[in-house]
Amino acid sequence: MYLHNELNLFPGISEKENTTTFLDNMSLPIHRWYRYTAGFSAEWVRDLVRKEKENGRSNIIDPFVGSGTVSLACQFEGVNSIGVESHPYIYKISQAKLSWDYPYNDFKSAALSLLIRAKTKKIQKRIYPPLLIKCYPEEVLYKLESLKESWHDMEGDEKIKNLCWFIITSILRSTSPVGTAQWQYIQPNKTKSKVLDPYSAFEDKVNGMFLDMRLMQSRTLKPVYTEIFNEDSREIKSIEDGWGDLVITSPPYANNYDYADATRLEMTFWGDISGWTDLQSKVRRDLVRACTQHVSKLGDEIDEMLADNLLHPIYSEITPVYSMLKEERLKHGGKKNYHYMIVAYFSDLARVFVSLRKKTKRECLMCFVIGDSAPYGVYVPVEKWLGDLAVSAGFNDYSFEKLRDRNIKWKNRKHNVPLHEGRLWIKG
Repeated sequence: MYLHNELNLFPGISEKENTTTFLDNMSLPIHRWYRYTAGFSAEWVRDLVRKEKENGRSNIIDPFVGSGTVSLACQFEGVNSIGVESHPYIYKISQAKLSWDYPYNDFKSAALSLLIRAKTKKIQKRIYPPLLIKCYPEEVLYKLESLKESWHDMEGDEKIKNLCWFIITSILRSTSPVGTAQWQYIQPNKTKSKVLDPYSAFEDKVNGMFLDMRLMQSRTLKPVYTEIFNEDSREIKSIEDGWGDLVITSPPYANNYDYADATRLEMTFWGDISGWTDLQSKVRRDLVRACTQHVSKLGDEIDEMLADNLLHPIYSEITPVYSMLKEERLKHGGKKNYHYMIVAYFSDLARVFVSLRKKTKRECLMCFVIGDSAPYGVYVPVEKWLGDLAVSAGFNDYSFEKLRDRNIKWKNRKHNVPLHEGRLWIKG
C-alpha cells in the first residue's frame, strides 16, 4: 500500500521543517557534543518515543545509529534501545556520548590531567602524513600530537579513555585554519576566519561536557538497556530475533555523499588509515553503498543484482532508471557510476529490511527519515521503492509524510529537479 501525503500521522509530534536535521540538537545537553551531518531532531524522537510508549512499544532499534541521537533519546525517556553502526569511527563517537553517565568530577579531573601532561610533553619530530601537513601549521600539529601521545599514555578505565579520545577528535577541525568545517570534505586551499588553539579548545570542550554530565546526572532516570554494536545493518547479528517493536532511523541518502571520506582527517590523525585507499577496505566495505566511490568495481555483478529476488518488487521501475543513468553519465565529464550506485543502494536497503523483519515483532512500527534523489537529473522515487521493498520483506504497508522541499531555494549546479524529504512510516 502506497500513500504519499503531507498529513501528520502522529498528532502532537513535532512538525517543524528542521526535524529532519541535526540543527536543534545543538542546544540540547549531550546531543550537542558532536555535530553530525546526517542527524535528525532528538526532540522529534522524544515525542515519538513518548507516544509509542503509550502503545506498549518500549524496545527501539536504530540500524543506522550515527552519533547516537535515538539511543540517547531512548535513555532519557526510559525505554530500551539497541543500535547498529557500521562506520568504526562514528561508532566510537556514539559510544563516547553514551558515557555521559560517567562520574562528572572524575571525568573532569582525568581530562584536565591529560591536558596538563600534554602541555609539558616533549614530542619528537616525525614525518606526518601529507593530509595533516596540509591542514595544520607545525605549532598546531605539535600541540595536537602532544594531546594524542598523552592519551596513549593513559591507563585504567576504558570509558574515560574513550571520552578523552572523543574530546581530541572533536576539536580536530576547529583547530585547523584550512577548509575543515564539520563534515565537509577537506579543502586545503580554503581558509577559516575563526581558528581555535588546541589546548584552549580541549579545555573548553571538557568544561562544556562536564556541565552537561552534571546536569543530566542530577535527573532521576529509569535504568534501561542501551547498547550499540559495530556491525553491518544489512546483516544484523547482535539483536535477538523478534526483539524490537519500534524502529527509528535515517539511512544514508542516495546522494553520493561519501561517509568514509568525510572522516579521513580524523582517521588519518589517529593512524587508523595511512591514506585515502585504506578507506575501501577499512570503512566502505560495511557501509550501505550510497556513493559512486563504493561501486566503481561492481561491473558484471550489477546484472546479477538486478535479477536478484531482493529487487523483484521494483525491477520494472529501477531497470529503466538504471539504463537512463548509464547513458546520461557519458554526457558528463566525471562519468560517475550513478547507475551502479542506485542498484547497489536499493539492493542494500532491501537486505536491511529483510534483517529488520527478523529482529522486530510482527506488529512493529518503523520510521525512516529519508530524502529522494535525482543523480544527473534522473529522478529516483526513493520513498516508493523503499516502501515496496519493505512490504516485500514481510512488513504490511507503508505511507510517506513529506516534511520539506529540497533543491528549490538555491540554484543547483547539477540539475533543477525539485526534491523533498520526509518520513517513511512502515507498519509490521
